[in-house]
Amino acid sequence: MISKSGYWADNYQNSRLSVDDAIAKIKSGQRIFIGSSCGEPQRLVKGLADAGTTFTDLEIVRMFSGESTSLSRIAEKSKSQNLNIRSFYLGSANSKSFKGDLRFITPINLSDVHKLIKSRLLPLQVALIQVSPPDDFGWMSLGISVDVTASAAAAADLVIAQVNRHMPRVLGRSSIHVNDIDYFVEHDEKLIEIGTYPDVAMAGMIARYIARLIEDGSTMQMSLGGTSQANIEALMEKNDLGIHSQYMTNTIMKLIAMGVVNNKRKGFNTGKVICSNAIGDQELYDMLENNTAIEFHPSKYVNDPRKIAKNNRMVAMNMCRQIDLTGQVVADALPFNNFSGVTGILDFFRGAALSKGGKSILMLTSTTNNNKNSRIVPMLQNAAVVVPRSEVQYVVTEFGSVNLFGKSIQERATALISIAHPDFRDWLFDEAKELGLLGPERTLREEMHSIYPLGLEETRVVDNHRITFRPVKLTDERILQEHYYGLDKIDVVSRFFHEKTSFVHKQIERTFVIDYIKDLTILAVEGPPGFEKILAVGEYYLDPETQLAEIAFSVVKDWQGRGLSSIVIIKLAEAAKRNGIKGLTAFTSRENKRMVKLFNTLDYEVKTTTQGEMIHLQAFFTKIKNPA
Repeated sequence: MISKSGYWADNYQNSRLSVDDAIAKIKSGQRIFIGSSCGEPQRLVKGLADAGTTFTDLEIVRMFSGESTSLSRIAEKSKSQNLNIRSFYLGSANSKSFKGDLRFITPINLSDVHKLIKSRLLPLQVALIQVSPPDDFGWMSLGISVDVTASAAAAADLVIAQVNRHMPRVLGRSSIHVNDIDYFVEHDEKLIEIGTYPDVAMAGMIARYIARLIEDGSTMQMSLGGTSQANIEALMEKNDLGIHSQYMTNTIMKLIAMGVVNNKRKGFNTGKVICSNAIGDQELYDMLENNTAIEFHPSKYVNDPRKIAKNNRMVAMNMCRQIDLTGQVVADALPFNNFSGVTGILDFFRGAALSKGGKSILMLTSTTNNNKNSRIVPMLQNAAVVVPRSEVQYVVTEFGSVNLFGKSIQERATALISIAHPDFRDWLFDEAKELGLLGPERTLREEMHSIYPLGLEETRVVDNHRITFRPVKLTDERILQEHYYGLDKIDVVSRFFHEKTSFVHKQIERTFVIDYIKDLTILAVEGPPGFEKILAVGEYYLDPETQLAEIAFSVVKDWQGRGLSSIVIIKLAEAAKRNGIKGLTAFTSRENKRMVKLFNTLDYEVKTTTQGEMIHLQAFFTKIKNPA
């Protein structure tokens, strides 16, 4: 495109055309870029479709499209002789119309699309875009579709713009001048709107786990499918969140309105929401009009991992369709989750990995909507890997969250089985052993089908340390071994009643493979999830004859006498009572004054019986301690 000279207003008047005359400027065999997503120039696309049969071998290049007019159907009917589609981002707004046409996809990171276009490795002859009316100086706004539209308009030989008064003028790097556009088609119409994505049944549980992973002051990137109402509610308790994301959505708008998102602590583009595209409803588009708190930039900027990494505590939060036990991820089109190909997921994962305090989170329901198939599979078959196993960090389902970063294949397989749907865990376990992902010594116990009781998890500040008190998980085997190996000899004897120097898998299996009802272990841990250090362990085991739960404790030396055991025993008592257990009991030596003192912190009467060198302690939940 060569810029025009002369007064912009004259150029604008002289370049106005009807849609038919504008489309007539296109020639067969040309490659045409179409403005993406909700910024799609609908009138121009309809005009192109109406004239589609008069062309041969047009190639349509676009990002995510709502398909206001289905060009892909024309491509299907003509067997690509009239139109052929090249899409960088196959969304699911009309995924059935694509019928799985993988030939339409060009796998590429969004941060690299600009390079492909600008270098003319993929030459564009025509760009069909949509803009706002010009201001007094001839500047128009690309509005809600900046992403690669600016690059395409700059690189195309011919630029045709639909001028629409409904297109908001947005701030940032979204402007294009009248003199840089060849022809104008004036046509006002409502912008494409995407309604609220329906929450899947387990979204609330997934959101509760997500909330535990996001810290105050984090900068967020959210995929379209990952911004459910449940996630809004989960993030409402957070403070000073920021946004650096490919898409601006109604969800983000609500978080801004609530004051949860204020961009104060981003450290890069502080005070500003940074995005390249908006997908939502008219309320969202109205809010964007000249909003100084929101800036739109091209994808080459928004999706650049080096730019993303400049944000403090960058969190990349995306949906995926399937993951195997080694951590390979599939993320192509699903209903109401508009993503496919490679898109921007890897850009944000890599940027988050480089960010100070950053993390990436993948979300998926454990099964398909009909609950007939597991989304966690032994090994991917006939599916395109979008995120390689080396890039995956946190994975969250409705049954838990795990951190795969730095984990071995066996640790990954164990972790992902623990958050799979319980009905599929035995199948996954057997397949993992068959594939050699788990050692031959591993056995499947009934307790592996237990569901993690998230309600027992709590984080407190103890002596200026953030300590999380939580039930044990299948993935805790190694840190439990490290805890027991690190205990002093006297503490080992106090816990196991004899000297012990070995804590191999079989010997401690009962501690980390539990059912959370008859057997429960509560840990006090410090550190990031997946790399925690155990400070204290409290366990109970139900005696079916007495219906009392026997408890045992161990605390690392530096944390003895600092109140961790008192918190743990109260949690064990609350859980035991809720699970229908009558009370707690313990056998300990006369010298173990700490256990006696610990029992006396409970709100129940404690019965003490001496048996030789041992003391038997009992606390029944029906006998409340006298307040006096």
